[in-house]
Amino acid sequence: MLTAFAQGTVVSGIVTDATDGEPLSFVTVSFPATTTGTNTNDNGKFRLATPNTTYARIQVSYVGYKTVIVAITPGIVQVINVRLQPDSRQLNEVLVKSGKKKKYTNKDNPAVELIRKVIANKEKNRPESYNYVEYKAYERLNFSFINVSAEFSDKKFFRKYKFLLDNRDTTTVPGKNLLPIYLNEKVYSYYYSKNPERKKTKVLGEKGVNFGSFIDSEGIGVYFKHLYQDIDIYANSAVLVTNEFLSPISDNAPAQYKFFITDTIVVDNTKLVELSFTPRNTNDMLYEGSIYITLDGNYAVQKAELTLNRNINLNWVKEMHINLEFAKNADGRYHLSKSNTMADFGASKSRKGGIFGQRYVTFQNYATNVARPDSTYEGQLAITSDEVKHRSDEFWAKNRQDTLSVAESKVYANIDSLGRMKSFRRTVDIAQLFLFGYKSFGPVDLGPANAFYSFNPVEGFRLRVGGRTNIDFSKRILLETYAAYGFKDEKWKFFLSGLYSFNKNSVYRFPQNYIKASFQRDTRIPGQELQFVREDNFLLSFKRGNNDKYLYNDTYRIDYVKEFPSHFSYAVGLRRLTQTPAGSLYFNNLQNGLPNQVQNLTTSEASLQLRYAPHEEFYQGKVYRKQFLNKYPVLTLTYTAGLKNVLGSEFGYNKVNVNLYKHFFLKKFGYADVTLEGGNLFGQVPYPLLTIHRANQTFAYDPLSYNLMNFLEFVTDHYASINIDQHFSGLFLNRVPLLKKLKWREVASVKSLWGGVRSENDPTIHPSLYEFPKDGSGAPITYALGSKPYVEGSVGIENIFKILRVDLVRRFNYLDHANIADWGIRTRIQFIF
Repeated sequence: MLTAFAQGTVVSGIVTDATDGEPLSFVTVSFPATTTGTNTNDNGKFRLATPNTTYARIQVSYVGYKTVIVAITPGIVQVINVRLQPDSRQLNEVLVKSGKKKKYTNKDNPAVELIRKVIANKEKNRPESYNYVEYKAYERLNFSFINVSAEFSDKKFFRKYKFLLDNRDTTTVPGKNLLPIYLNEKVYSYYYSKNPERKKTKVLGEKGVNFGSFIDSEGIGVYFKHLYQDIDIYANSAVLVTNEFLSPISDNAPAQYKFFITDTIVVDNTKLVELSFTPRNTNDMLYEGSIYITLDGNYAVQKAELTLNRNINLNWVKEMHINLEFAKNADGRYHLSKSNTMADFGASKSRKGGIFGQRYVTFQNYATNVARPDSTYEGQLAITSDEVKHRSDEFWAKNRQDTLSVAESKVYANIDSLGRMKSFRRTVDIAQLFLFGYKSFGPVDLGPANAFYSFNPVEGFRLRVGGRTNIDFSKRILLETYAAYGFKDEKWKFFLSGLYSFNKNSVYRFPQNYIKASFQRDTRIPGQELQFVREDNFLLSFKRGNNDKYLYNDTYRIDYVKEFPSHFSYAVGLRRLTQTPAGSLYFNNLQNGLPNQVQNLTTSEASLQLRYAPHEEFYQGKVYRKQFLNKYPVLTLTYTAGLKNVLGSEFGYNKVNVNLYKHFFLKKFGYADVTLEGGNLFGQVPYPLLTIHRANQTFAYDPLSYNLMNFLEFVTDHYASINIDQHFSGLFLNRVPLLKKLKWREVASVKSLWGGVRSENDPTIHPSLYEFPKDGSGAPITYALGSKPYVEGSVGIENIFKILRVDLVRRFNYLDHANIADWGIRTRIQFIF
């Protein structure tokens, strides 16, 4: 008896599925109302021990199964085997009084009648029905590794990280062993005015983990939050993990969901109806779950429990649960009081491993129809400052509306310690080389690796080495350079730039405000869309057809860029460009009726670009931005003036270009990316200064280029185009019994280009202009668009192996041009949810 008392209470056993007897791994076994718990192993076995001799029960819980409370004997060693019953509700059929099964129908269905009343009343139940709304909110976003083995930290390589790996949470989420790696908290006040409609968020405090300068913690936070957008149950749809999900109380919900009245309960003296629902097609982007509806005449949602069906055509998400709770206002209406979104991310649907993410938001001090001074609602949509990121522990103890778990409370200190470890910094350094192509050497990054080697018909074998400074060198100053050498043309190419940011934080932070000066000497393919600094990807060396018409460019440039919190920006630039033909390209004209070959073309330009992207969100990398899709259009207006006789410039002209991009969420029909573009040139110029339209002779599918147009094939001085890229998200394939298991998705696109060359820019009318290029046999390779547009389209399949898109591309006209392809297969690597 003394021995048993000394070792406390020890419970061991096996947890199995009651239906088939299979052992269940990673089941949570704990003492109720305590933080003491464990998980079953791969064989369903567990061992739970405590020195406490008063615990008389254990709790066994697992997602998808009914939670079990088992009585134990305190203070002894004992074996308890537990069988868990699946907790699943079948809603495919409804029983009628005769006991016979009847096909589901909306007609005379009381559940559908109830949901129609909810839909009819939803506008008055939305916060926007009030003239003024305000509240204070606390938001927590965290990510954790799932089911990391307890023995992992004992392995030799990971012993130095034991302080991090042993910080596991086994009780917060049943059936999951969580190892927290990311945490961000925010406290803010929100103000809304209806007439005129204005919204403003004032951040009072923000706290997040810091991985150090080599990992952009703030950028990662923006990306994570984008995956967990706010869920408005009263809106027709919401965007989660970049996909649009139709609300169960959307206007069209009865046509997409099956509804069932499954219970009637009373909460706080209020009668509620539990209304359960399931998708009519389980592969569609729809929820399943339950909502609780008030019967007080308002038909408001008092609670919502939403999940995603496991059959849904969604990548990287194993499961997701959304719980919304609503509290009663003084006027009897309801407002959102708590939002909890939890998701498991992983490459497969297996319950083992992966990443668990949670966004938890609570609301308090909710007030309606309380008018504030106009200054409360005016100004930036979101107000932040450096001060809010350095709040004291006392501030968080007072304003944190929910307590952190023991494991979560250690994350800040653990990640801070991790970021200072040399071994971790070396590991991240190597990872950055493979993922982004850059290797850090103190304040300098060497790369990109994929541009070290490439080849083309003009330069032959090309080697390049380059680098840039990073924020360890300076937050405000960015220097960048590269040198390249072609072994066929035996010429050096190089680039040098310097950037100074007027922002205090970092050159990469939004809103940017910087000036940049640069010089570049390099080759370029006319008609290939390139960034200002070209990243010579080795894979782009492989091209179809003839590809030997190049330019040597010497470019001097200075740019000033200013962004505003409203996501309006402008850029002012000056550029001097000297273009020299290379390969089989030439600049030929007639001078005094005699043939003449022009060695180079020099122009000087001033430019102004205006861009407006309302509510734009993006991940800011060191060399690029990754925009997140939303419903708002992006408008870009560019004006360019050619400055004749300035720094040797030979021509004067004016160019205006307009680009309008819009992402359309089309509910069950997927989504579409639509781009409208147009431009006009005023003045007389040779063809290198006309618009040379974006072509693609690689074997990769490019959504922004014409994939069956040859380089330099079409030039215009006025044009208009439309580009539609439609993603059906499995609309058709999800309904084919065998194919739907592959999770493939249909895509289609159409691209049309209208335009032409006016007589003043036609070299056949004005021989002093450069003649359009021809091939070695004298056949033309460059054309002005005629009366009909250039049109190409494609159909394809994406989500092959979750990362591959394959398109069959068809060119519909101008098929008489030399060396063109009527058909083509193009592929694209992409990571989409």
